[in-house]
Amino acid sequence: MPRMPRVSRHAAIGTTVVLLHVAAIWGLNSGLLRRAAEVVVPVELLSEFITLPQPQVAPQPPAPAPAPVPAPKPVVQPKPRTPPPAPRPVAAPSPAPSPQPPIAVAEPQPAPPPITAPVAAAPAPAPAPLAPPAPPAPPRIELPSTSADYLQNPQPPYPPMSRRLGEEGQVMLRVLISAEGRALQAEIRRSSGYERLDSVALETVRTWRFVSGKRNGVPEDMWFNVPITFELRKQ
Repeated sequence: MPRMPRVSRHAAIGTTVVLLHVAAIWGLNSGLLRRAAEVVVPVELLSEFITLPQPQVAPQPPAPAPAPVPAPKPVVQPKPRTPPPAPRPVAAPSPAPSPQPPIAVAEPQPAPPPITAPVAAAPAPAPAPLAPPAPPAPPRIELPSTSADYLQNPQPPYPPMSRRLGEEGQVMLRVLISAEGRALQAEIRRSSGYERLDSVALETVRTWRFVSGKRNGVPEDMWFNVPITFELRKQ
């Protein structure tokens, strides 16, 4: 079944009103006044009843009343201050003469500050002891010598008895040599074990010449050990 188009409410109301007016005119023409009156009344009532409600507009709230502007306060000008009147001079009464003369009162003087004894200055530190002087360098000593070729000292003779007996040995002599290179003294420091060999060694050394000893380059008397060896194979 096809769906009928929906008639709006306003169109229905308008159509009803038109039909009522047409019916009224037809009633007037047909002479039915009473029926027309009866028909008109319900039409008016119907029209009033179906009158569309008008949209209600919310009343606007009243605008707030403007705040009252406070009236400006009157500016009060300060009153000028009048200077107080100058005090009037008052005559001071003269002091009555005292029957007694004034007595001078001595005020106590403050005690003088104590005199402090001068503080003795701290003694200056003792100077550091000087370092002892360096010891002198040892003297340069040159011992006497018998090895010079120019001396030409003779060898001691081999005693014949010692040769026959086969006596051999070394005699160590201690000789004091002068600055001129001569034997001032001679003594036996270590014996060979044979008296004949020792005696021959002493007599021979006393006749020898020597290169004198020197101390720092200066000749001086000096003791010197002289070894003499007796061997049969070298005779």
